Amino acid sequence: MKVDCSFALEPSNNDRLANLCGQFDENLRQIERRLGVEIENRGHQFKVSGEDVAANTAAAVVQALYDHTAHEAISADSVHLQLRAAESDQNASEDVPAIAPDEVSIRTRKGLIRGRGPNQRDYLRCIQTHDLSFGIGPAGTGKTYLAVASAVEALEQDRVQRLVLVRPAVEAGERLGFLPGDLAQKVDPYLRPLYDALFEMVGFERVNKLIERNVIEVAPLAYMRGRTLNGAFIILDEAQNTTVEQMKMFLTRLGFGSTAVVTGDVTQVDLPAGKASGLRDAMEVLDDVEGVSFTHFTAHDVVRHDLVQRIVRAYDRRDP
Repeated sequence: MKVDCSFALEPSNNDRLANLCGQFDENLRQIERRLGVEIENRGHQFKVSGEDVAANTAAAVVQALYDHTAHEAISADSVHLQLRAAESDQNASEDVPAIAPDEVSIRTRKGLIRGRGPNQRDYLRCIQTHDLSFGIGPAGTGKTYLAVASAVEALEQDRVQRLVLVRPAVEAGERLGFLPGDLAQKVDPYLRPLYDALFEMVGFERVNKLIERNVIEVAPLAYMRGRTLNGAFIILDEAQNTTVEQMKMFLTRLGFGSTAVVTGDVTQVDLPAGKASGLRDAMEVLDDVEGVSFTHFTAHDVVRHDLVQRIVRAYDRRDP
């Protein structure tokens, strides 16, 4: 059933209105294309026309984005993420608040980071309340990014003394052969996604200084054997590429005052044929262990380009 949903944005502020609409109303056009509605406005008076649920969702998204204009600039990415949050919320047709009442937010030097959708919010909450958390799901769901953000916040609030970011050095279906340089330069390509997240949240120069002081350590998984990590926030990324033995070795490195987060996608295992994934094994072995949490993401939680979500779903249909 088609409806017209009329509302006014308050408080009236022309700068915030321009921020919301974007150049040539491009932000409003993005909402129209995504939800199949029409949006008209005269100043702060808005009317959304379309199917019942879509119109109400669009109205809620517009109001939520207007709330965001009080403290940030609205971009195409902001609109995309707010639409994703609306679609993830079962009550999106009723309301999409700028910040859900139970939402966990992370504050870093680069600003406030919030979970988008119920799974991301649960993931952040689990990281704050468990010593060991698993984030499992497809690419683009924010598993690594939110884990690094949580680690940065813990370091800046002095809840931990150091960050240890770990990845197995496994090639994605390729054999790169001999890599030039010293050991750090050889493993850098495998650890680049972790560096990228750190640079965005902390800044390039400060990250390098913290690495020089050994406050941040980015290392291949093989370096973890024999260590005990106290007072640290430890992230194991791309954990689907660990063997069963490597996963057990990593999980037993946890020391006093430490928190560990393990992220991975069990549908993208790059181990040699016949090698069992340590992540899949841990999901079964640790399922009922107290103090361990599991957050499972789906294609619906993807926060990259819309096409990524459709690609993930296509593969899920073929490989259930």
